[in-house]
Amino acid sequence: MSEDRELERLRRRRLLELEQLRRRLEEERQRAEIERQLEIQKQTILQRILTPRARQRLTNLKLIRPEFTSQLELQLIEAAQSGKIPIPVTDNLLKRLLIQLQSRRREIKIRRL
Repeated sequence: MSEDRELERLRRRRLLELEQLRRRLEEERQRAEIERQLEIQKQTILQRILTPRARQRLTNLKLIRPEFTSQLELQLIEAAQSGKIPIPVTDNLLKRLLIQLQSRRREIKIRRL
């Protein structure tokens, strides 16, 4: 009799664990879907505000520095929507913006004595 109770308790615990796992997987799936939708919206906006050459430059940069490029894309969208930069953003303008951002970075030099 006690073995039956123990088995039933183990079954219930396992069912609870499986239900929690199912909920976590569903939440992750929903989060991934939201992120995918946001990425689609971002790319649609970028397609409207960037010339094809500027988009290509941004795509190439994303291969090298994905985190930096994601932040840059958001900044470009914000600047274009607020009217701070002209639309469409040309490749030359994007180059100038990248040079400005690069010059803001502090360069660390190590000298050996």
